[in-house]
Amino acid sequence: MRVHQAYRFALDPTPVQERALASHAGAARFAWNWGLAACKDRYQAEGRWWSGAELHRQWNAVKKTDPALAWWRENSKCVYQEAFRDLDRALREFVRSRTGARKGRRLGFPRFKKRGRCRDSFRFSTGVMRCSGRAVTLPRLGVIATHESTRKLARRLENGTARILSATVSRTAHRWHVSFTVEVDRNVCGRHAQPGSVVGVDLGVTTMLTAVDNHGTAIEITGPKALRAGLRKLARLSKAHLRTQRGSANRAKAAARLARHHARIANVRTDALHKATTHLATRYETVVIEDLNVTGMLANRRLARAVADQGFRTVRRMLDYKTGWNGGRLLVADRWFPSSKTCSGCGRQKPSLPLSERTYRCHTCGLVLGRDLNAAINLCQLAASGAESLNACGGDVRPGPAGQPPAKQEPGTATSAGQAGTADGQPSAA
Repeated sequence: MRVHQAYRFALDPTPVQERALASHAGAARFAWNWGLAACKDRYQAEGRWWSGAELHRQWNAVKKTDPALAWWRENSKCVYQEAFRDLDRALREFVRSRTGARKGRRLGFPRFKKRGRCRDSFRFSTGVMRCSGRAVTLPRLGVIATHESTRKLARRLENGTARILSATVSRTAHRWHVSFTVEVDRNVCGRHAQPGSVVGVDLGVTTMLTAVDNHGTAIEITGPKALRAGLRKLARLSKAHLRTQRGSANRAKAAARLARHHARIANVRTDALHKATTHLATRYETVVIEDLNVTGMLANRRLARAVADQGFRTVRRMLDYKTGWNGGRLLVADRWFPSSKTCSGCGRQKPSLPLSERTYRCHTCGLVLGRDLNAAINLCQLAASGAESLNACGGDVRPGPAGQPPAKQEPGTATSAGQAGTADGQPSAA
């Protein structure tokens, strides 16, 4: 099975190479702004804008005649071409968002990029792109050392089981990274190593992940809560940054220190999420998770910081592809399935259960259990009931008629191995 996979490596460039990387990023930023200005001028005159291919042809004609653009030869031609393609894609997605063809939040019109206020990034789609040992080779930039070994990808390239499609170079805080988009011939397991194993996963604010499998084994992963742990230092660095004078060298240094701290928080969170999701995907064939309204939760000022710190949306995204790689499947319970309000012992459902009540107490059977643990048991039992039907992608804001779950439109409705399904429950009581 051939899949697209990304391999990301941290670069360790020399001062000369670092200036070349910054030059390529500036060229990509200039090409974006040049193309956006041309599209705006044409739209005002004709009511339409240029495509990516048309912008590239115009650029090839202008760059040889305009003396102010004589510096274009210092950078790879792919940088300009990919910038025009990105702009063309952004304009098309803007139109799709305005017409309702694109799901999700409504996109705004593309904006001009300013140095120091946008992400430094550029992409190569042609030329020599390879890796070996602790170094990568990129067009026009040559061999650049890396902080980590690239042996895993190099072996795949040598064996012919992988092919590099593109390389995206970007800067996060003080460090440059290269991300290879690779077409990999991946051996997807036809059957999971633990067939028949099921686990229900409940995501929480206090505990990142609470899971219960079909044997009754409970798993609790607290999570690092990286943002909460680094909040004091973050406040101190932010205050130091605000006290510096705008445009000064000290302000640039303070901004760099602040960016490094933000990057560390993100890395700690991502590392914990990868370890937790890999453990679940390799150990259990069927993973059941809730379809949480993360966007709505982030709108709650009392929960937003804690929800963002746990990475709820990232957990679901990682489980989606990792379960498929291991021959399993991911079931997403309906958003209105009352996993927390239903007693896992007798099935009695409470009309309401505030978030402040962390222990579930059933007045019918006398069950006393942790709130998250009770929800995880219900999710595990939901998979055993075989009620999966549609694939979850958010559904409606309000539940539909009784017994009918919200409609889903996300692709991949089959529930076979490697694809995500949905376990539908009854809508919660009003």
